[in-house]
Order: sequence, then C-alpha cells, then structure tokens
Amino acid sequence: MHKAILFDLDGSLLPLDEDAFIRIYFEGVARRFAGKYDQGTFMNAFWKGTLAMMGNDGSDTNKNVFWKTFKQYMKGDYEKIENEFLDYYLTDFGDVKAACRPSPHAKKIIDYLRGRAILVLATNPLFPRVATHERIKWAGLEPEDFQLITTYEDNRHSKPHLGYYRDILRRINLPAEECLMVGNDAKEDMVAGKLGMGTYLLTDCLINRESLDISGFRSGSLEDFYAFISGGVRP
Repeated sequence: MHKAILFDLDGSLLPLDEDAFIRIYFEGVARRFAGKYDQGTFMNAFWKGTLAMMGNDGSDTNKNVFWKTFKQYMKGDYEKIENEFLDYYLTDFGDVKAACRPSPHAKKIIDYLRGRAILVLATNPLFPRVATHERIKWAGLEPEDFQLITTYEDNRHSKPHLGYYRDILRRINLPAEECLMVGNDAKEDMVAGKLGMGTYLLTDCLINRESLDISGFRSGSLEDFYAFISGGVRP
C-alpha cells in the first residue's frame, strides 16, 4: 500500500450533483448579501475572485488572491464582508447539502485506512477552512480523520496545476511514487499521475469535461475502491 493516500472531496468522498451544488451555493451567497450591496456587482466580484484562485500562479495564497481580486471589483468594509462569509458557511451553507448524496463507503474507506497510511484531504482549495470542514462532516467524516486538509488559507495553487500536488508532497515529505491520488475528475485529479503518483479514478460522479482517454486509469466506484484497498492489491 502507498504511504499516503490523497482524496478529493466533492464528487469523490462526498458524492454530489455538481450543477445543483454550484447553483444552491451561488444562490445562497447572493441571498446572504442581498440588500446590503448591489447584487450584480457583488456576485461579479465573487466570481472574479474565484477565477483568480483557479489561475493562481503561486505568488500568494488563494485567500489573498481572492480578496485582492474581489477588492478590485467591489467597494465596502472587507473585514465585515469576510466575517459575513464565515457566518454564512457556518449557517446557510448547510442548504448546499441537499445536492449531496453521502455514501457509507466513504467512512468505511477512511476507517480502514486510518493508521495504515497518511490521509490527505486533497480538495480543490477554493474554500476557506470552515467551509471545507463542514463538507467533510456532510460526508460522514471528521476533519481529524486527515493529517492534511487543503484550504484556501494555506495553498498557492488550485487543481489541475501541478504546483498544487508538489506542495502537498513537500508538506507530507514523501516522493510522488509513494502516494496515491483518488478522485472523480479525469483532469484535475488524475493529472497527479504526471508527477509519478498512483491514481484511482472514482466513477460514481465522474467528471471528464474534455473527453480525455481514461482507459489507462484504474477506476471504479467508492464501493469498488474499498474492495480494492481491503483486498491488499497495490494500484
């Protein structure tokens, strides 16, 4: 077995309807700030900040890149806005759970691997820590299940940038060949294989926007992956 296993969250350990997730999330943010700021201006700034994180070249953390970009498009009390966002993630963000379909196999997998490997929650770091921890709980897991969780506060790249995966390797102090990346996105997750990581493509909520050839990836459902690891077969 690999010394470290990296798991994507949304659509992987937490099966979900991606379109519904995004729709409910953006509608919730818009409602939270409605009447306080011009909605069109606010949501444009929010989206521009998100795009900036997705294209982060590593010059700063995703958090700082988001807020620097947000401020270019939106005027206001930024400390107050950030605190309002954090409150949203602790309260109304729970509405997004309606788009999720938690699987009992996620907990079975993590319970089996606990103590057998370093576990990394390698979710695309576009969310703050509080929102990431909430989604981990929706999956029936706990933040303490993972030795490392990637969030926008402490990451300087986003998927599928290889710098994102290199940073994880640096933080867990392991070579790529001793790690396995498990996720549902044929590009954003499986790109880790370019560094020499093992890969496992989850098919419950498969994303393959570019119609990439995925025939070379070991793949299967969460249930299949549990059988795979518990059977002791090396990827």
